[in-house]
Amino acid sequence: MSFTTENQPGVCAQPSDATRGFVFNHSMLRVKDPAVALDFYTRVMGMRLLRKLDFPEMSFSLYFLARPEDGAAPDDVGARTSWTFSQRGVLELTHNWGTETQADFKYHDGNAQPQGFGHICFSVPDLAAAVAWFDENQVPYVKRPDQGKMKNVAFIKDPDGYWIEIVQPDLLATLGS
Repeated sequence: MSFTTENQPGVCAQPSDATRGFVFNHSMLRVKDPAVALDFYTRVMGMRLLRKLDFPEMSFSLYFLARPEDGAAPDDVGARTSWTFSQRGVLELTHNWGTETQADFKYHDGNAQPQGFGHICFSVPDLAAAVAWFDENQVPYVKRPDQGKMKNVAFIKDPDGYWIEIVQPDLLATLGS
């Protein structure tokens, strides 16, 4: 299968062969309380915990989540770790030990000033059904699909205040045109 990139200033039309096999594996979010974050991402967003790694000498843990296509994660610890780092679209939650007990502790969500990181995104097969599910689970919204100028796009917040864009791909065919 051949892919033709969109042509915009700064776009390299043909990646170097040296990058063949590169896979975008994961993005990382820092979380205050892993139990709360894991409940949200596994129960509300339907992700699966691929692997947890603890680093006691540095007082933090990593939780790798995704929605793997098949359920064939290896049982062997080393093989499972290697498999986790070969997947696509993984979310890494990083917990710095002790933050869960600090009442006023909060990470910057990237959308407050000064802005930086913006959001992650999930595509869903049925936006209306997803909105009903989020409502049932009392998930806070930044923007509902019918609000603002950009219709058919929702933004919700995770327990740490990070924004999550929710889209139904077939509703976005005319987006940006």
